[in-house]
Amino acid sequence: MELGTYMRFALALLFVLALIGIVAWLARKAGLGTRIARTKGTRRRLSIVEVSPVDGKRRLVLVRRDGVEHLVLLGATSETVIETGIAAPADTATNDDSAPSISFKSQVISKMDHKGTAGSTAAASPASKGARS
Repeated sequence: MELGTYMRFALALLFVLALIGIVAWLARKAGLGTRIARTKGTRRRLSIVEVSPVDGKRRLVLVRRDGVEHLVLLGATSETVIETGIAAPADTATNDDSAPSISFKSQVISKMDHKGTAGSTAAASPASKGARS
């Protein structure tokens, strides 16, 4: 085969890939790339406030729903609700000093290791909220 044949093949491949990319971009712009259609002008009720890695497999996620925050520990095979009903702060500006401390992360890890349940969902009691410092 000649060099010209290889060049035509390469150009045809690039052309087809470019067409696929353009169609995908147009589909996303038209709203076909999302699972739930977004309505314009409505306020979003659900958001992720902060994500903090605990270790290689787990991370703490602070989720805000309707002005109330929930702290969830996500693992590869489990989800555990650590605390619910946290009142959202008045100002929504993010502050780097508000990240969970290392001691809190180690408390969560030790609590999960002592439980021994990988797939359970449990909420912290109000008495245990004061024990974290």
